[in-house]
Amino acid sequence: MFRATAETTTQDWSALSSWVARQGHVLDASAARQFAGGKANLNYLVALDGRPAVFRRPPAGPIAEGANDMAREWRVLSRLNAGFALAPRGLLYCDDLDVLGAPFQFLEYREGLVIGGELPAGLPGEAPERITATLIEAMTSLHAVKPESVGLGDLGKPEGFLERQLAGWTRRAHAVWPEGLPAVVTNLTSRLEQQIPEQSRVSLLHMDLKLDNMLVDRETLSPTAVIDWDMATRGCPLFDLAILASYWMEPGDPTAVRAVNQMPTTTTGFASRRDVIDSYFTVAGMRPRPLHWQVACARLRLGVAWMQLYRKWQCGDLVGAGYADFEDIAMAVLSWAATQFTEGEI
Repeated sequence: MFRATAETTTQDWSALSSWVARQGHVLDASAARQFAGGKANLNYLVALDGRPAVFRRPPAGPIAEGANDMAREWRVLSRLNAGFALAPRGLLYCDDLDVLGAPFQFLEYREGLVIGGELPAGLPGEAPERITATLIEAMTSLHAVKPESVGLGDLGKPEGFLERQLAGWTRRAHAVWPEGLPAVVTNLTSRLEQQIPEQSRVSLLHMDLKLDNMLVDRETLSPTAVIDWDMATRGCPLFDLAILASYWMEPGDPTAVRAVNQMPTTTTGFASRRDVIDSYFTVAGMRPRPLHWQVACARLRLGVAWMQLYRKWQCGDLVGAGYADFEDIAMAVLSWAATQFTEGEI
């Protein structure tokens, strides 16, 4: 649950305590511990006014376009809880760069089990089926929230959402390969640009809603929170579903692609990607639609995001085991995305 001391990124807790005091609150960071989850943003368990809270900030160094957006996340979490109870409440936010050199926030702490690349021991045999159903229910419930009802009716720009996703991730690809795009990326982005579909409707989107961003009660497996909202926006709900599918690995997928290892979905008992997609349409009460374009674009996003993290690790802005392999994983994901899109598979 927490990082080892050697892999913990230190913070200026004295400066943070002084800032919190100026807001009329009390921070106790004497026993602060950095959570193990998360590939980029830094999260710590602290005490705010005598109660557990999460201190959250972006990583050091330059921030990639659209990533680690504390202001966006604060805007969402200071409002969304009124219509979506799984969203933790925002407690305090600071955009004064003189304090830490980056914006930061304090969020409501929620107890819960984080399910990452390995299924935790001791869970019942039906756990894969139950947590999958819970995740789909959380996603469809979020998509059913009317943005205007929670003060987020002007979040993002839903018009042209899919076009902008492709254009934005193509720009980010150029940023992580400044010497020139790999041929597989050029080929994939070119074909995606020629086939952009119409979006289904406009919904609130999490933009990274996978198992490790949903906390569950260890005993009941009921959800306690959905976390990591720094990319939330309004747009086509099928892209949220496609992002989940891009992480949803199956036993028969290429070994290099399964190294993404964000969810334990190759474990016996987990449904296939196709079944997960079908379940979403059923629960959401939507007519099924093809998702090949959305899933291919989501895999482009995943490959480029892994390269962004690799570059930050190269520069020393990220610390932790595993980042050294991210370039190889990114290229495997991108090659797989191109193949699956060509063959019309998900």
